[in-house]
Amino acid sequence: MLNKYLLFLLSVFLFIVSCGVKPHKKLKEEVDRQVSSPFFKNQFTGFFVFDPETGDTVYSHNADKYFTPASNTKILTLFSAMELLPEKLPALQYQYINDTLLLRGTGDPTLLHPYFELKTPFEFVRNFDPVALVWNNFDENPLGPGWSWGDFDAYYSPERSALPLHGNIVLGGLDDQGEGWISPRNFTYRNTANPSGFQRDRHQNIFYLNAKAGDTLEIPYITDSTAVKNILSKALQREVHLKMKHTTTDEWRTLYGIKADSVYKRMMMVSDNFIAEQLLIQASGMLSDTLSGAKTRDYILEGPLSDLSQKPRWVDGSGLSRYNLITPEALVHVLFKLYKCYGKERLLQLFPAGGVSGTLKNYFKGDGAPYVYAKTGTLSNNYCLSGYLLTDSGKTLIFSFMNNHYMGSSIPVKKEMEPILYHIKKTY
Repeated sequence: MLNKYLLFLLSVFLFIVSCGVKPHKKLKEEVDRQVSSPFFKNQFTGFFVFDPETGDTVYSHNADKYFTPASNTKILTLFSAMELLPEKLPALQYQYINDTLLLRGTGDPTLLHPYFELKTPFEFVRNFDPVALVWNNFDENPLGPGWSWGDFDAYYSPERSALPLHGNIVLGGLDDQGEGWISPRNFTYRNTANPSGFQRDRHQNIFYLNAKAGDTLEIPYITDSTAVKNILSKALQREVHLKMKHTTTDEWRTLYGIKADSVYKRMMMVSDNFIAEQLLIQASGMLSDTLSGAKTRDYILEGPLSDLSQKPRWVDGSGLSRYNLITPEALVHVLFKLYKCYGKERLLQLFPAGGVSGTLKNYFKGDGAPYVYAKTGTLSNNYCLSGYLLTDSGKTLIFSFMNNHYMGSSIPVKKEMEPILYHIKKTY
């Protein structure tokens, strides 16, 4: 009788175990079938799904292979900024020499930015005269490695600098009478098309407002010392002097500006390249007196992310460069560290939500509530999506779905990805 009872318990146990395994096995088989469909045959696809609570790999396909991440690079930038920067971003640094207030930039992307309303640092500086701008703490090229030279006048490719102002772009256009306007007004413009087809002269700040009345153009300006000094002088309503060389043992004091999370959110929601580049540069100011995104990248890869199973090739903050390379597994690792360190609630406020916000507003919609919170990464012939997936069973999964080398638009790629993510949502 006892043997029969033990046999019954064993059969019940095996039934429970088999019920637990089968759905996951079926999930893998179904995802395998979809990822192996003819659509994905003529491109390079990697997909990694991880359960942070159990440590289980839910699904893996080419997860240890390197891909061009495009703006998924901003996940690395977000991690770096959250690791290094304080709750409020450092806006400006200053010190006194005799009767002069010396200023230097911290890389803060929000100063005079049309999206942010940051006034406090300039209200402080306006109380002083004379004011001098120290121009010797930046160790970066204005344009990143691997950026397309033909994008120098594109709104998504502003220069990088120690003291960015107005988002390092000018706004310009034609009014209803066909008259040109430009902001800030320090620059020269022409109401005509540039014969070369570009909206700005390649080597000088001359702009071409070839627009329809009512349109607003966003054109990066060259961030040389003269341009920045003139914009700053206008903003402060007083002459700002340039100090190209300055060495001192005196301590620089810091003026703090906007809450960091509001800037992180803007970067992640609309995939703002300028903010991403400047945050990486700004984070380096917490490591040394010299502003350099390379310092931040080296510190993060050699320290907090030294345990990545596949070390990425990481060359900029935004993902504009095609030199960047990372694996789906490594991206999930970074997302897992963010999840552990900063919590799900905070992160879901920063990432675009499928069907609701940011770059995912029109894609990956849920059943009344979003289930995908993820960063997009788009370059021509590349579409990547990495972030967090909420399942119907209450689980939070971390995933990276990377697609490189397809022809044509990214829209068909997104449409093929949607049922795969949705299937995981419903069945895991």
